Amino acid sequence: MSVLTKRILLGVAAVLVIIQFFGIDKTNPPVEASQDFLSIANPPAEIASLIKSSCYDCHSHQTKYPWYTNVAPVSWMIGHHIEEGREHLNFSKWGTYPAKKRAHKIEECYEEVEEGEMPMKGYVILHSEAKMSKEQKEQLIAWFKQREQQEI
Repeated sequence: MSVLTKRILLGVAAVLVIIQFFGIDKTNPPVEASQDFLSIANPPAEIASLIKSSCYDCHSHQTKYPWYTNVAPVSWMIGHHIEEGREHLNFSKWGTYPAKKRAHKIEECYEEVEEGEMPMKGYVILHSEAKMSKEQKEQLIAWFKQREQQEI
C-alpha cells in the first residue's frame, strides 16, 4: 500500500470519527394527549396499531430512535426525514389543525398508502413491524376515507 493510499485512508477514518460528534437532536417535544390524532379520531385498535407502527415514528412527537441514529452520516439522513415528516404531517398536533387542513391531510394519508409511497420502503426494511399486508393497507385506506367524511 502506497503512502498516498495510507494517508487517504487515515484522512477518511479521521473524518468519520470527527463527524460522530455532530449528532442529531433526538428530543421529542411533549405530547398533549388531547391534541393527538389517535385520541381525537379514536380508531379501532387494529387501525390505531397500524398508524402507530407505520406512521408515528416520522409523523409525530413519539419518535423512537434506534441505535443506528447514533451513527453519522446515517443519523443526519434519518433526522432530516423526521423533520420533513413532522413538518408535512404531525399527528401529535392534530387537534391544532383547522378542519379543512385535517380533511386534506386525511386525503393525503390514504393517497400515500394507495400509491405505495408510505410508509417509505427504506423505513419498512428497517422496521418490519411497519410492513402492512394488502388487506391491512385496504383497511387503513377505507378507514381514512371514512374519517375524511367526518372531518369535512
